[in-house]
Amino acid sequence: MHLEKRDYDAVIVGSGPNGLAAAILMQQKGLSVLLIEGKSTIGGGLRSARLTLSGYMHDICSAVHPLAIASPFFQTLPLSAHGLEYIYPEVAAAHPFDNGTAAILKGSVEETAGLLGADENAYVKLIKPVVKDWPAIAPDILGPLHYPKHPLAMARFGLPALTSAAHLVKRFETPEARGLFAGMAAHAIQPLSNLATSAIALVLMANGHLKGWPIPKGGSNQIANALASYFLSIGGKIETNTQITSLQQLPYAHAVLFDVTPRQLLKIAGHRFSSIYKWQLERYRYGMGVFKIDWALDAQIPFKAAGCHKAGTIHIGNTFEEITDGEKQIWQGKHSEKPYVLLAQPSIFDPTRAPEGKHTAWAYCHVPNGSKKDMAAIIENQVERFAPGFKDTILARHKMNTAQMEHYNPNYIGGDINGGVIDLGQLFTRPVLRWSPYKTSAKGIYICSSSTPPGGGVHGMCGYHAARRALKDSFGITD
Repeated sequence: MHLEKRDYDAVIVGSGPNGLAAAILMQQKGLSVLLIEGKSTIGGGLRSARLTLSGYMHDICSAVHPLAIASPFFQTLPLSAHGLEYIYPEVAAAHPFDNGTAAILKGSVEETAGLLGADENAYVKLIKPVVKDWPAIAPDILGPLHYPKHPLAMARFGLPALTSAAHLVKRFETPEARGLFAGMAAHAIQPLSNLATSAIALVLMANGHLKGWPIPKGGSNQIANALASYFLSIGGKIETNTQITSLQQLPYAHAVLFDVTPRQLLKIAGHRFSSIYKWQLERYRYGMGVFKIDWALDAQIPFKAAGCHKAGTIHIGNTFEEITDGEKQIWQGKHSEKPYVLLAQPSIFDPTRAPEGKHTAWAYCHVPNGSKKDMAAIIENQVERFAPGFKDTILARHKMNTAQMEHYNPNYIGGDINGGVIDLGQLFTRPVLRWSPYKTSAKGIYICSSSTPPGGGVHGMCGYHAARRALKDSFGITD
């Protein structure tokens, strides 16, 4: 195939996990690839910084990485040789209750189920098949809509996964099992009555049993650093501090892949798109935002429930009903006084995050998209509720509302960290309904962000699949 000579074969705009994955795959195929990042550091949601006091390292966005360790593409890369080391908390996740107990997700399905009383058998019956089938179905789940390689296994997963969490939770009768499931499903960042909210819960729980919920030693930026190091080692090039607002800024290339959401893509390249494609992108829906807070702490968070002291991740929200009510309020544009709070405490397991004897933690709650409300006191009240004395351990705090989240990462429109709501209406049509969701209406222009399948999370699979599409279209590479 004869190709006109360009400055680069491919240009990737945006260095989040998807941009990095796309750049790596195309460079692996022998192409010349340039990765462009608008900020001074790479990583997108994979950045860490000293946000509070000297010696305290905080993850700015993502902190715990069950999907990174489970990513079919990332598993093929020699990231440990490029400095990435994962740490595995003994308890993947804990869910405390007002009575001082907690439901916990541990490595074994049976061990977790054994702590759920009357729901022991129901838990095993629901989760065991997902754990068993996951290695076979992961590439299909973490990809665009297509005929699966293992249709029976996918059907076993899909039947419960496509139901609402509010429906699937009826399989459980104990507050412990119902609460644990609610905390997992709330990662979907939408009402638990919505169809397909069970999917994220099943995926997270199954991967907790298979590979755990690890944290990177030194901070989440270590994942980005390892990906970038490998990319550079195979001949790739990275340019930072270059904010792309126009196609005219880009060097010539046969393919350009954008790790951005539809809103930015329209601003940069909208004039190149067909009217119907532009219309579809303009209708793309963004979901609820987050308010995030980081703490420098004088001591470990004093949770009443012992299981929380061994957990890297804590889901705060008490019962299924309380979490359901809070998420519904936020979806309706209100603020909950008792919101679901997702909390991570990495310094318990990684001493590089804080001075000796001190600790770091971060937490966020969901808020209406674009909310400017300061939720710090409400979040801290929720933590104090399950960890009396927590407020006394706080040495410093750093807060980010939805506008500050979007300023940090322009892909977080209105504080939406999923790159757009992942409800049934956009689960299979991210960002638009097309045969290939990664291919735009303009030749050589692709979108590879979490606004494409399979959606949010640090797994790189959106970038991987977009790169495969571009490799086939622009270079005739199909292997």
